[in-house]
Amino acid sequence: MLTARRGGLIVPLMTQTAIPCTLMRGGTSRGPYFLASDLPDSRASIAEVLLAAMGSPDARQIDGLGGATTLTSKVCIVSPAAEGEKQQVDYLFAQVSVDKAFVDFGPTCGNMLAGIGPFAIEKGLVPVADGETAVRIRAVNTGALIEAVVQTPGGRVTYDGNTAIAGVPGTAAPIVLNFADAVGGATGRLMPTGNAKDMIEGVEVTCLDVCMPVVIARAADLGKTARESAKELDADKAFMARIETIRRAASLAMGMGDAEGKVMPKFAMVAEPAGGAGIAARYFTPLACHEAMAVTGGICIATACMLPGTVADGLAKIGPHERETIALEHPTGLMEAVISTRRSGNEAVEVLGGGTLRTARKLMAGEVFIPARVWGGKPTA
Repeated sequence: MLTARRGGLIVPLMTQTAIPCTLMRGGTSRGPYFLASDLPDSRASIAEVLLAAMGSPDARQIDGLGGATTLTSKVCIVSPAAEGEKQQVDYLFAQVSVDKAFVDFGPTCGNMLAGIGPFAIEKGLVPVADGETAVRIRAVNTGALIEAVVQTPGGRVTYDGNTAIAGVPGTAAPIVLNFADAVGGATGRLMPTGNAKDMIEGVEVTCLDVCMPVVIARAADLGKTARESAKELDADKAFMARIETIRRAASLAMGMGDAEGKVMPKFAMVAEPAGGAGIAARYFTPLACHEAMAVTGGICIATACMLPGTVADGLAKIGPHERETIALEHPTGLMEAVISTRRSGNEAVEVLGGGTLRTARKLMAGEVFIPARVWGGKPTA
């Protein structure tokens, strides 16, 4: 043990700081979940702590909890809501770069959101009911309000169940996510440019802000089918550079500023489905193709199918109902999104909200250790 002499006394030197956390899979993503009270107060200090905890920057993240992919380098920070708020808990999402010393607090993550309800219940932040428990969550990054319905037979969270989601092996208990105020969370508008379609860098796109701001293009206009694997798309460097140019130009048109180095807005391409129903889609994170489908991005893409005049209009078979379930074909299977709308006499469509079904699993609970030089922790009484 290292020691130092202070005021005539020999005291131990703290070389590492232990921080309580729970490692969870949320949807098709994975990462540690923290209580905000166990982390520093400032965003800058939190970022330094998370980089150390995840082992970034390093392509392997060998010195931390990260899994060396964007899907496994995510962090959730949870706190009880202030008295009088609609939500019960606040959820701050952090996307930790794998190979850069950068933490993005801009977007949210709908997959990691699936673990917030179980985590909040087990940490005693919300009361638990027998059977199932509805947890009201505010996504701090975007301001969206979400209801997560968690299975709690006997007043305890259960992770076992028969629900399968594409991109995750096996089955688990279902978690229903309902997004109440999904429209305009990042830009304040359903269609940030004011148009159902825009010509950006020579490609027709729809810029939509529902749960997540997404720039959507038809795959055929990019020389693709939206049936390619994630590896195939990532390997096409010219294609990846082209969509990044489109995304950055669209970001300016959406009033979101220069998107270089930022993960919002996202980019997606769509096509007619191979299976005859729903829509084929590929979603980018943004500098790599998502190996499955993001919850928030999937809801945004599905919403585009419901709105007249978008690049997705006509690609999916949409019924006459104001609540429709749309299947999104992605690289590892299907994700279903439920979109609620209201139609007026002049054929205008108002988006009321969206939802989907996810699962989550607690993998490990304990403490993550970071160098004390990064953060010495909070003093204890």
